[in-house]
Amino acid sequence: MRGEKIHPISFELLSKGREIAEKTDGEVCTVVLGDRVERNVCLEFIHYGADKVFFFNSPLFSQPNVLNFKHNLVRLIKEEEPDIILIGATHFGKTLAPRVAAALKTGLTADCIDLQLDEKCDLVQIRPAFTGNILAHIKTRTKPVMSTIRYKVMNAGMRDLGRKGEIIEKHAEAPKDRGVNFIGRESSKKLNIADAEIIVSGGRGLGSAEGFKLLKELADLLGGVVGSSRTPVDEGWISKEHQVGFSGNTVKPRLYIACGISGSSQHLAGMKDSGMIIAINTDPSAPIFKVADYGIVGDLYQTIPLLIKEIKAQKEGKN
Repeated sequence: MRGEKIHPISFELLSKGREIAEKTDGEVCTVVLGDRVERNVCLEFIHYGADKVFFFNSPLFSQPNVLNFKHNLVRLIKEEEPDIILIGATHFGKTLAPRVAAALKTGLTADCIDLQLDEKCDLVQIRPAFTGNILAHIKTRTKPVMSTIRYKVMNAGMRDLGRKGEIIEKHAEAPKDRGVNFIGRESSKKLNIADAEIIVSGGRGLGSAEGFKLLKELADLLGGVVGSSRTPVDEGWISKEHQVGFSGNTVKPRLYIACGISGSSQHLAGMKDSGMIIAINTDPSAPIFKVADYGIVGDLYQTIPLLIKEIKAQKEGKN
């Protein structure tokens, strides 16, 4: 859950879980842990592919106290003994998953971008390695197999209102001897670039951190956010949360504008599924143009100010 809403990654995981279950003659189960969550919420998981929904409804889950979630999830896993456990690689998921894996004494493959079955129907977990330079194919020897999955690397299935499933209510239990006191939630304005509908990204061609000021002006006019390839992040021009690519975030915005980005395979893998891609680069042979819907061969410091000027004129004309 994301606050009172279902995080979209839940439906992406359900789709992949459904795909695996159909190939292995298994079933797909979802766990819902929340406070004052309507039972109808559970039906959404069934509509998107779950056969069973285990439903915990308790004040224990009113705050993101990871120990409460971990304790009850581990209890359920020990009762049900699933073969595979998939958790979204959200900020909370990345905190929860290793604690669950440690309690179960099983392995964890983090930040996967794909899951496949081999000829023996063993799960192969695929994730970037060595800062995204290669893709590692990992098979876990311990059971259950646990993976965290990146947001937006998989597609959610179609919502089927005719699907039937079972909702099983479970009793929540407070852990003992936690050794940690939860003091509350701190408000955060941290960027979640994976949710952005419009992204204006900069690369090595910006030349310095100052170039991102120009990109931000364009992004603000368009109602979008600023992204980055890996080089500016490595150079310290912009923070890691803006990075797009294997070693950063996978994004699928309606509009992606790549400015001064040559288009390494690692970067392209993180944004190639965008709705529309516009590339601006001085090198006409840059790989980014192979995935772009529109390409501008030119200096971004000449092109972007013209775009900004035209957008402002359009906005002023409407006013």
